[in-house]
Amino acid sequence: MLQYDGFICNKIPSEKPNDQSSTDPVADTLQQLGQLEIPKTESNFHSIIIVGQVEGHLVLPPQNKTTKYEHIIPQLVAIEQNPKIEGLLIILNTVGGDVEAGLAIAEMIVSLTKPTVSLVLGGGHSIGVPIAVASDYSFIAETATMTIHPIRLTGLVIGVPQTYEYLDKMQDRVIKFVIEHSNIDEQSFRELMFSTGKLARDIGTVLVGSDAVKFGLIDEVGGIGAAVKKLEEMIKSR
Repeated sequence: MLQYDGFICNKIPSEKPNDQSSTDPVADTLQQLGQLEIPKTESNFHSIIIVGQVEGHLVLPPQNKTTKYEHIIPQLVAIEQNPKIEGLLIILNTVGGDVEAGLAIAEMIVSLTKPTVSLVLGGGHSIGVPIAVASDYSFIAETATMTIHPIRLTGLVIGVPQTYEYLDKMQDRVIKFVIEHSNIDEQSFRELMFSTGKLARDIGTVLVGSDAVKFGLIDEVGGIGAAVKKLEEMIKSR
């Protein structure tokens, strides 16, 4: 308290109060997840969620729901190094995105020495296809879809032969990765990719649930329960 000419005044604090959002875990959880408390459980595997658009070298507009590859790759490194984590569950609901970023994530998943299971919920489109097949075993929900289409470029495109050669090489990288890590053959995958009667205003094919299994892209139709059970079985057998 300060006394000035007979009047008693409150002392003005010299520092601003701490930001409660950075110190209150309940408030942080409410702000980030929309709920007061998340279930606490002991688990021997880690889960990674890939949603929205895979963001690579270009920063997307703030209204876009994105998954940044620079956030995913350090998690994969930590999973490989952490002895307490014995497996990885990848959940996808993505429209695709940056080709090189998606392939980087897929290559990281393939190179893990621990069992991995992927689950496509809602959609695993475009570059989400290589990420989905990169796991040791893959699931897709009955109503989930996967869009197979050629690589596209946005922005300024220089119309010279080198540009088309670059596109062909990028396309071959995606095709080679998918056929090496799934049960689909190259001819079937190319036919799905360049089909002209399946997508309006474009070329490509949309596979729904069991269709992705029938063509050999995904191993099994199932949900989160089946995916967790399969991963636990793979961890035990390992």
